[in-house]
Amino acid sequence: MKLLLLSLLMLVAAPLFAQTSADEPAVRAAITQFFSGMNKADSTLVKGSLMTGAKLQTVINKDGKVSVKEDDFSKFIASVGKAKPGSLDERLGTYDVKIDGDLATAFTPYQFWYNGKQSHCGANAFTLVRIDGAWKVQNVIDTRRKCE
Repeated sequence: MKLLLLSLLMLVAAPLFAQTSADEPAVRAAITQFFSGMNKADSTLVKGSLMTGAKLQTVINKDGKVSVKEDDFSKFIASVGKAKPGSLDERLGTYDVKIDGDLATAFTPYQFWYNGKQSHCGANAFTLVRIDGAWKVQNVIDTRRKCE
């Protein structure tokens, strides 16, 4: 019984002793590079934050029917390069970053502004992989809705 109680106590207490990973700033930097590239209309900066073959997806909820739409990242990158600097402004909320070895996830709410007007909001979920010491975005999936 004592062993069971000790085991339960350790399971409950373990998260209290968890430390922020030293890699978290680098994970955040890769995401910041992605959105900085968008804001600057710099497709090279966006592309530099991505792994080859990265995926861009959106969760769609139309009349209660949920699906996932996959967009062509190369078309997205091209559209960023054609935008006016400052016209694409994605403002992120707080990050929730989880890291295990060379795999990281980051979840963050956002508000998207286009040409100075709020367009929509939602949440982003990123999957990142550390390749040759650098964190790169492998997947972005988001939700989109009108903001109140």
